[in-house]
This record gives sequence, structure tokens and C-alpha cells, in this order.
Amino acid sequence: MTSSPEAPGGRTRTLADGNQIPVLGLGVWQVPEGAECVNAVRWALELGYRHIDTAQAYGNEEGVGRALRDSGVPREQVYITTKFFPGGKDPAAEAEHSLRRLGLDYVDLYIIHWPQGGPTWAWPGMERAHQLGHARSIGVSNFSVDELDELLEVATIPPVVNQVQFSPFEYRRALLDANQAHQVAIEAYSPLGTGRHLSDKTVDRVARSVGRTPAQVLLRWGLQRDLIVLPKSTHRERIEENAQVFDFTLSDNDMADLDACDKTSGTDRARERPWW
Repeated sequence: MTSSPEAPGGRTRTLADGNQIPVLGLGVWQVPEGAECVNAVRWALELGYRHIDTAQAYGNEEGVGRALRDSGVPREQVYITTKFFPGGKDPAAEAEHSLRRLGLDYVDLYIIHWPQGGPTWAWPGMERAHQLGHARSIGVSNFSVDELDELLEVATIPPVVNQVQFSPFEYRRALLDANQAHQVAIEAYSPLGTGRHLSDKTVDRVARSVGRTPAQVLLRWGLQRDLIVLPKSTHRERIEENAQVFDFTLSDNDMADLDACDKTSGTDRARERPWW
């Protein structure tokens, strides 16, 4: 399958900086470097995905780059994200290291992986990475509303994305509303709850009612909540299944039933228990 308006990579949205981002991507968190990563990314690209999300902390940037080269898909057609590991000191220098591992001249999106050490100290280096052409867009991940507000007070180039854990079970309404008010797009990592949410009774009931799989229902919910969704899988059939979310719509009642699964009380926090 090639990328087209009907393929998963053809569905995009415009970020606040004017750049286009595909609303469905393949996440490669916890995918080991080597053949497993290369195969997952290669399959995704064959199936029409045009958005791959990796990170310095994942240790698999080389595999992502290898799969992209092997795929034969032109570089400019694939949206590549990587993330600055905040244990490092200089985001711009670390971006150069990422580019060498990926074998690329630039990434489409470079984000701070989490606000370790505070939400503002790394941002000048992120802006420098952007100015040097290492990244076309810059953003953050795991930032609460307070942390985002603190960053926006000092940023010359505002972040265009906040990547956070998001699903019907982590329906962070206050966080979503605040980010939207600042024109910061929310990207949902773990939209399937790393598989935990697939067996939920409400999700299963909705899936049966619309003739879809639980994974497709969870991803569709995210798309209808104006999220960019990043499901992870290393199985070709599931990667394909996760892409089949653009030809149906959940009803208002189904959306409300899924909304009611939230266990965060609509929080403005990105994590209930930060690991940093």
C-alpha cells in the first residue's frame, strides 16, 4: 500500500508552526534495537504509515533509520520524531547524535522526553536545534499544565506538541483543554494502555456494536478527541489493524460511554506518578 489520502499516512493535521503531522503514527517504545525494530517500522511503512516515533532513551534510532532506508519510501514523505533524553546536557548536541544514528539530515519533530530538572532549562537548546535545522518542529512530553505555562513564559519558539499518556482511561480533560488553548497538539502515547484496555467491558461492548476491534475503537476515540495517536506493535497484523480507523465513526453515546472510563478525574497533570 502506498501513502494516499485514504492511507493512514495521508491523514494529517496542521501544527501551530504550519507543519503537517500525520495523525496516526507507529510508536517504538520498548521495541529492541535490531531486526524486531527494523521489521516493525518496515511493515508500518509498507502498510501506509508515514509517522514513526522514537527517542534517544529507546535505544533504537539506528533501527528506525535502517528501516526507513530499506523501505524505499522517500525521506520527505515520512514524519520522524525523536526525543531529547533530559539526563543529557545539550539538546542541540544530542540532536546531532540522534541524526547520526538515524542516518538523517533532520527530524520532523524533536521533543523533551520529560521535564526532569524543571520545564525550562533545556528549552534554549531545543530552540537551537530548531534554528540549526536539526528539527523542523519542537515540543515536549509529559508536561503538566503548570509546566507548560512555565515554559511558555520564557519560550521564544513555543512548543507545538505535548506527548502524554492518553486514552479513555486517562482522559486528561483539563490538560487537553489547556494545551488546545495554547495551540499545542496532544499526542497520545500508550493509547491502548500497553494492551491493558483491550479487555475492558465497555471497550468490548462498543467494539461489538460497531463491528470493530477494541484497539480500533480506542484509537478512533483518540482521533475524535482531536489527538494524534501513537500505538505500538511489533506484529504486522496488529500494525495493519491499528491503521484501519479512518472509515468509521463512533457515535456521541459511544464516545460518552468511553469518556466515563476515565480514572484521572479529568486531571491537568501528565502523569499521576512521575518517574523522574
